[in-house]
Amino acid sequence: MDMEGICFQIITCVGSAKSCYVESIGLAKEGKIDEARAKIGEGDQYFLEGHHVHAELIGQEASGNPVPASILLIHAEDQLMSAETAKIYAVEFIELYAKLYEKGLA
Repeated sequence: MDMEGICFQIITCVGSAKSCYVESIGLAKEGKIDEARAKIGEGDQYFLEGHHVHAELIGQEASGNPVPASILLIHAEDQLMSAETAKIYAVEFIELYAKLYEKGLA
């Protein structure tokens, strides 16, 4: 696969992951805590796929085969980091909503 295709594969996978993470917050807000946690798991599957593709690029670079830097690659890496951050916040929101619902405050 060419570099452009690899970048779009990363962007697609981690974009799907981020969508799942954001959706999980909405589910938690509705009190659907188990569904929210399941949505995190679904997002993790997408994220791991994108992460593996990115890790292959790192391995290529470490093996002495330079990976050409481009705006598209930078964007793909930015999306990867953004999805990871979205997961961190989503997990925290889910736990917060779970506690609120448990105490009857939501």
